[in-house]
Amino acid sequence: MNLIEVIRRFPDQQACIDHLEAIRYKNGAYCPHCGGMNVKRKKQNNVVGRWNCHDCKSSFNVLSKTVMQGTHMPLQKWFLAIALVVNAKKSLSSYQLARDLELTQPTAWYMQQRIRAAMTSDQAPMLAGIIEADETYVGGKPRKSNRKDDDKPNKRGRGTDKTPIIGAVERDGNVVAQVAEDLTGKGILNFIRHAVKTDDSVLITDEYRAYAAVRSLMPHATINHQERYADGPIHTNTIEGFWALLKRAWYGSHHHYRVKFTPLYVSEAAWKYNHRKDGDAFGTFMQTLFA
Repeated sequence: MNLIEVIRRFPDQQACIDHLEAIRYKNGAYCPHCGGMNVKRKKQNNVVGRWNCHDCKSSFNVLSKTVMQGTHMPLQKWFLAIALVVNAKKSLSSYQLARDLELTQPTAWYMQQRIRAAMTSDQAPMLAGIIEADETYVGGKPRKSNRKDDDKPNKRGRGTDKTPIIGAVERDGNVVAQVAEDLTGKGILNFIRHAVKTDDSVLITDEYRAYAAVRSLMPHATINHQERYADGPIHTNTIEGFWALLKRAWYGSHHHYRVKFTPLYVSEAAWKYNHRKDGDAFGTFMQTLFA
């Protein structure tokens, strides 16, 4: 959904609330606090979309227990921000979003982080089939030291001080990626167990020795990148393509983000990759809000 369509379909606050209620309450209104359905719309001047629960005596609205709970921002701006974020293949900066929607930069950044948090909750199903796994590293480019007595080389790739990301992708399917806390055989094995249906899959990686730990669970083929990048169907080009998208967002839009927020940016990239064939990514995201 583009911006023109968002403005046309959701011209005011009530139209936005009606749309969200149609999604969340499609099987009947319920209380997000206790789950009860003994609820009734609250009638009060200047209060739009409030409900009362007669079971737990709480008051709520359609935004309760979502990433937009308690917002003072008009919902149309939230809808526009969501459309901009889900349509930006290589992401967009908070400064750009602030300019587009007439927001302050901190407000735009906060909204983006809330949107990314919702994307995090939309987990891809277990991968199966031909699976490619790899790691990458996100952060500033290594710089040569100006100190003449500093002979320690600035490393790229494995052994660098950048933030490690591990991922697995199903050929022609979904990707699962996360910040890696442990890139030993034990850590990689744990990641594969949670991401891949090992009984129905074959894993393809480079020759990093830690991946050998998965051979007790599933077939494992390797490609030696010092010799070639593909040997027929044995390659990691698919996961490398995903890494390229992740890094294009970092290089081209964000340039820097703190390590503690890296999982949210990785989730954004994975969500967009997994919904790359979705003709209504905006609508899918709205469903995600209430999953």
